[in-house]
Amino acid sequence: MNPTVASSFVPETPCIIIQDEIMKHNIQSMAHTARRHQVRLRPHAKTHKMPHVAHQQIEAGAVGITVAKVSEAEVMAQHGITSIFIAYPLVTESKIERATALSKQIDLILGVDSEEGALLLSQTAARLGHTLNVRLEIDTGLRRTGVLYENALTLAARIHGMEALRLTGIYTFRGALMNKKPTLDLKSAGEEEGRLMVELADRIRSQGIPITDVSVGSTPTGAYAAAVEGVTEIRPGTYVFQDRMQARFGVCGIEDCAGSVLVTVVSRPSADLAVIDGGSKTFATDVQPNTEPLLLQGFGHVVGLEDAILERMSEEHGMLRLGPDAQRAGLKVGDRLHIIPNHICSTVNLHNRVFFQQGDQLVPFDVLGRGMLE
Repeated sequence: MNPTVASSFVPETPCIIIQDEIMKHNIQSMAHTARRHQVRLRPHAKTHKMPHVAHQQIEAGAVGITVAKVSEAEVMAQHGITSIFIAYPLVTESKIERATALSKQIDLILGVDSEEGALLLSQTAARLGHTLNVRLEIDTGLRRTGVLYENALTLAARIHGMEALRLTGIYTFRGALMNKKPTLDLKSAGEEEGRLMVELADRIRSQGIPITDVSVGSTPTGAYAAAVEGVTEIRPGTYVFQDRMQARFGVCGIEDCAGSVLVTVVSRPSADLAVIDGGSKTFATDVQPNTEPLLLQGFGHVVGLEDAILERMSEEHGMLRLGPDAQRAGLKVGDRLHIIPNHICSTVNLHNRVFFQQGDQLVPFDVLGRGMLE
């Protein structure tokens, strides 16, 4: 149960507040983009980690969800999500056994990027008397997981010939990348991502392997990749809440960011310094300030104080450097601020629950997928 809290209720800080109406608008907007380009939408649930949000995405038109870990898939399936893609290589027998058990209950697709991983999937599934649907992950330049593009044809053929595996397609995660470097040219990046994958899919089919899925696209590139003929699915995640990083990319405005961290000023040591009760245990630090191509200042956007910068953090403290305008605002100990984090996905994972602002009421929801790392 998630009881509605009266408007007079003030949550303890630090905590995450999600503006429900903005989130719903973001959900509908991406669903519209997918329909317009006639591709399937399978959002990555790593951003919200909450089944009730996944259900809203599916009700708006998504075919299912994407997750990174078996434990995340198990949580979502327990709460009624029936089509899940685990976009991560499973290479231990215990995890494959869990995934196989789940595959017998719901529509499950697994990611694979190596012959060793595929063999273990095949052997485990065969032992359990089941056939697994798999997609081959392709490295299109990020240099993370994924078989090298030039080696994909050979690996696809080997997987196609394995017992207990059904190769349904290929997928990639590239993000805003061009020529192996981050870029703000999202259109070119998305279109190139789509073309690379469609061309590879055609080459795989020419070998007699009847794959159907060509799955691409992050929040910044999804709309452009979706426009490439032959792409069948996009997997954006951050769009559901948006964040400062996406606003800087130009994907959205800062007003489209549904999530913010509510914090309290706990100390005012000097005119140009305010200390808040949210540090690195509250805000994600994976999107660092002053790095190309975004060159973000600080770790979040301080709402209403344009020249205040969340410049430094320790575990429990956040240090705001106050510019002239912020100094004139007269911040006091006990004042509360909303800060839109650079990266909302990793920030949500730091919190046990979040509060959804619905009109003048706050509704708490547990982040059920939080910490599901295995």
